[in-house]
Amino acid sequence: MKSNRITSVDIFRGMTIAFMILVNTPGTWSHIYWPLDHAKWNGITPTDWIFPFFLFIVGTSIVLAYHKKKTDAKVYKKIITRSFKIILIGLLLAGFNYHFPFFKNISHLRFPGVLQRIGVVFFVTALLFAKIKNWKFYLIILPVILLGYWYAMTQININGEKPKLTKTNNLASVIDRAVFGKNHMWKHYEETGYVQGDYDPEGLFSTLPAIATSILGIFLGLILVNTRISPYTKTIMFLAIGLILFLLGLFWSHYFPLNKRLWTSSYVLYTGGLAFFFYGIIYFIADILNYKKWSSIFIYLGSNAILIFTLSVFIAKSFYLLKMPGTKHTIHGWIYHNLYVVPLGSSNELSSFLYALSVVVFYIFVAWWFYRKKIFVKV
Repeated sequence: MKSNRITSVDIFRGMTIAFMILVNTPGTWSHIYWPLDHAKWNGITPTDWIFPFFLFIVGTSIVLAYHKKKTDAKVYKKIITRSFKIILIGLLLAGFNYHFPFFKNISHLRFPGVLQRIGVVFFVTALLFAKIKNWKFYLIILPVILLGYWYAMTQININGEKPKLTKTNNLASVIDRAVFGKNHMWKHYEETGYVQGDYDPEGLFSTLPAIATSILGIFLGLILVNTRISPYTKTIMFLAIGLILFLLGLFWSHYFPLNKRLWTSSYVLYTGGLAFFFYGIIYFIADILNYKKWSSIFIYLGSNAILIFTLSVFIAKSFYLLKMPGTKHTIHGWIYHNLYVVPLGSSNELSSFLYALSVVVFYIFVAWWFYRKKIFVKV
């Protein structure tokens, strides 16, 4: 029930969704402030924190939802059904267009994607937690995943040569090309259109360490629901664990680079540490000091996270596809040019950012309306 929600979880989730929308809908991809763009390959920017933060809070939400539930067929059915729905929505968004038969040719449909990864990570993590709630199990499986992924990515030869961890020369990309084929992998957008890539940032093998990110969220959830630990002690634990994980990730990055697109093990620890740390601050302010006035907009977004994100993707894609009547512009291009470029005199980082910020504000109002009407959509 809604009364059992932990405010800081909704705030954290809502902030993550707000930043997801902000970085996914610039006025133009040619002009983006560097913190709002992903690292080109190795390295990290604040934008690279966002997706792992969401998967992290997915793990926490799984604990809150299932820690008191007896494991039975009904629970498993619910997990499987929800996972399938999230993956299906991702595939429908990837394939939808406005020309009959309203879906792109399956031979060019991208199979991986953000929602697809969320669905798979939720499926595996929720099934694990439904069956095993002992924190000691996750303390064992977490390093097994991270060390196993590191070994596979750095020690298994590719075509007889040691992997170089470039866009094409890494095990994750080799597996994705073999399983999906290049036609079903990520294409990045440029002003001239979509360009085929040689890797997929939400690919199959790199989803394994993404599951580890969600497992870190399980640890946070287990601390949250432990009534024997005082709120102040929980805060100290969140901050301390966050700092330790961050430093471990930073150290490991010298040997296994921070890389969001490969979701490297160092990246899991680095971003997991940041997630623990930022959550600890939010938890202290919202749930201990009970100071929540500043957070309302994020609570609105966090209470309908998947719905708001899905709407944002669908509408953004529609604006890129549909032409504004009587012009040569798409709806997106017309709005950006007339409302942001013309008033500022040029297309630059500021105009692009203001467009993205306006989109976020729009979805805050949409989320507020759902919240006020007590409409909470569970996928």
